[in-house]
Amino acid sequence: MAKRRRLTAPDAETLRELDEGFAAKPVDALSMTPPIAQVAGEAAALAGMTSVTDRAEHARDAADARQFRQAKAAGLVAQPIALDLIEADFIRRDRLTEDPETMDELLNSIRSSGLRSPIEVAATPDGFGLISGYRRLKAFQALASEDSKYGMIPAYVREADAGQDAYVSMVEENEVRANLTPYERGRIAVLSTGQGVFSTVSDAVDVLFASVSKAKRSKVRSFALVHECLGDLLRYPSTLTEKAGLQLASALREGAQADLRVALDSSDCTSAAEEWAVLNKVLAKRGRAERDPSKGGRPSSNVSLPLVQVEDGAELRGELSANGFRIELFGRKVDPTTGEIILREIRRILEDKN
Repeated sequence: MAKRRRLTAPDAETLRELDEGFAAKPVDALSMTPPIAQVAGEAAALAGMTSVTDRAEHARDAADARQFRQAKAAGLVAQPIALDLIEADFIRRDRLTEDPETMDELLNSIRSSGLRSPIEVAATPDGFGLISGYRRLKAFQALASEDSKYGMIPAYVREADAGQDAYVSMVEENEVRANLTPYERGRIAVLSTGQGVFSTVSDAVDVLFASVSKAKRSKVRSFALVHECLGDLLRYPSTLTEKAGLQLASALREGAQADLRVALDSSDCTSAAEEWAVLNKVLAKRGRAERDPSKGGRPSSNVSLPLVQVEDGAELRGELSANGFRIELFGRKVDPTTGEIILREIRRILEDKN
């Protein structure tokens, strides 16, 4: 039988050394954790990391959705709309006629490449009202009769009514895509005023054609006058050239409305050329009204002004014509700086006159 060893209690010095040893080497908490608890902890840590990723992705989705709703509310998102829900005559159209060749080109383009630019509509109680894209809508309507896939058209839904903004959008689009004729510009100014969108034709011209020069707006007003006075009798108004329209406007301002209306009403024109011949006959018969020179205005024929002698022997000659005023200097060379001074002085005189 083995000899038993007698155990003795450690003394104070030994206990102190043990305490110092434990203090120098802390116990690892994980070594005291059961294995199943370690696995659960690691899984929870990974789950926490996944939640962070999910939250970031959810935040991005929420931001994208918010931006999409804002863009849609602003009418910047195209959406397919059934053709039978769109009222083509929501506002009065500015274009009178369509070029068949241009329409064929549009049809072929849509067949081969689809619609590159959606139309613009405004929501109405019964559906949608067309603001811009009349030709594209008509093209889809024609194609829908051949293929049902064209039964819906991409459209931007704008927050608009049949007011000024709608007319401005229509005019701006047609000016960019295919220039309106001079008559069509004047006509839409009259029609939009008649709809109560503008208080006067002059205001309509200023708003609808705000981006063009003052001289061009003046011409639009002249064609607006032609439409107001003769529009119901003209058969080929869109063929009127700018020069012809301005001649008619000038005659109308001088009291030719009755003569022109009688001539148009009694004629049976079958072409634009015949119609202009009827109008031109009235203009030629009336002749250009003689104006009082003291009232200014353009002369009916070229008028040479008295010769002006310059001190160094040079001569200044002037001539008034229906198209303007011409000044010529003979016998002296003028450098660019002097030329600019002369032009500015002429401008000053003209502005003082006004």
